[in-house]
Amino acid sequence: MYDFKYQRASSQADAKEKFSTADDPRYLAGGMTLVPVLKQRLDNPSDIVDLSDLDDLKEITKEGDGIRVGAMCSHHNVNISELVIKEIPALAKLAGTIGDPMVRNRGTIGGSLANNDPAASYPSAVLGLNASITTDKRTINADDFFLGMFETALEEGELITSVLFPIPEIAGYQHFPNPASRYPIVGAFVAKTAGKVRVGITGAGPCAYRETQFEEAWADGSLDPQKIIDIKLPSDGLNSDIHASAEYRAHLVNVMARRAIS
Repeated sequence: MYDFKYQRASSQADAKEKFSTADDPRYLAGGMTLVPVLKQRLDNPSDIVDLSDLDDLKEITKEGDGIRVGAMCSHHNVNISELVIKEIPALAKLAGTIGDPMVRNRGTIGGSLANNDPAASYPSAVLGLNASITTDKRTINADDFFLGMFETALEEGELITSVLFPIPEIAGYQHFPNPASRYPIVGAFVAKTAGKVRVGITGAGPCAYRETQFEEAWADGSLDPQKIIDIKLPSDGLNSDIHASAEYRAHLVNVMARRAIS
C-alpha cells in the first residue's frame, strides 16, 4: 500500500471540500473494493476521503410510490429493513445474497453502484426496477447510468447520495453464485411495475444490462416462464473465464430469469 493522506468527512459539504482540494483523491464508502486495490498497490491516490460518518446517507424511507435507500446503507441494512422487506422483498433478498457477513456489514449500495463491478448484484435491481440514482449534482436514470466495465455516468468527484426504487407490483431475483466469492456468475432481476416488465441481468457480460428479448416476450405482463424457455440467447460479448464459458452464461441468463419469477 502506498502512502496517502486519510481524511474523515463530517458532512457531504465537508466531503466535497476535502475531495476538491486534494491532488488525486478517492472516496471511501465500505472499502470492499478500494481497500484490496490499495493493498495490492493497483492505485496510488493522494487522499482518501472516508464517508463513514455521513449518517444522513444511511436512511431508508418511503417516498411516494418508491423506496429511497441512502448511498451509505450497508447491504445488511437493506437486507433486514422492514420497509424494504414489506415493499420490495426481492431487493431485500438480493442484498442478503451479497458476499459474506463481513462484506454485507461493511459494503454499501452507493459504493457498489459507483464501482460497477461486472458481477455486482445491485445493478440488476436498479435496471429491473427502473430506479434512479441521485447524486450531489443531479438524478440519473437507470438506463443511463451503467456505461461499461467499471464505468458509470458519474463525473469526477460526483457523489451518489441515494437510490430511489419504484415499488413494483411483483419482482424476483435469482443468481447462480461463484462458490468461492459468492459473486453471481449470472444474476437476473425481473420486475413488473405499472404493468411493464423489465429484466436486469448481471454477471453475464462486461456490464449489467436489460434482456429485451425477455421483456418483449412478457410485454403482456404475464410473466409466464414458458414464454421464454425456448429463447436461445447469443453468447457474443458475454464473459468467458475459468468459472463459466460465454455459452454457459447465455444459458444461465434464461434459467435465472425463469427462476426469478418462480
